[in-house]
Amino acid sequence: MKTFELLVNGEKRRVRAEADKPLLWVLREDLGLSGTKFGCGAAHCGACTVHVDGAPMRCCVVPAPALAGRRITTIEALSGEARGRALQAAWIAHQVPQCGYCQSGMLMAAAALLAEHATPSDAQIDAAMTNLCRCGTYPRVRAAIHAAARELAGSRPS
Repeated sequence: MKTFELLVNGEKRRVRAEADKPLLWVLREDLGLSGTKFGCGAAHCGACTVHVDGAPMRCCVVPAPALAGRRITTIEALSGEARGRALQAAWIAHQVPQCGYCQSGMLMAAAALLAEHATPSDAQIDAAMTNLCRCGTYPRVRAAIHAAARELAGSRPS
């Protein structure tokens, strides 16, 4: 066991866990943040996407102690910012969630995309949104991202 400190959703959190325990399981089991989902366990599907220093990261294979001192943001904190609220509203308006399992990872990837590209093209969306969705809602995801981008553009001071 190793004791280390993580900065999660703006709060310093002290954790005692095995040195090779993936961040996903530290978030879910040790910190009670169950919004980040387990999908494939191999960082392929994106269900476990969080932000690390603002960039999307699939956390099911990353040992949590390796992220000490880095800024980790989970789906639980997404609604605390305008980008997250716009995405969540667009997700609902475009009926993106079907089974809903992949949605937290999808939203985290979309938020990172909009942070980098305020008005992303379809190609930029396709390149950034590599998360897997068994329900096949990809056209709705794309439409929701465009809607959120428009909403955010309308709320920016000119």
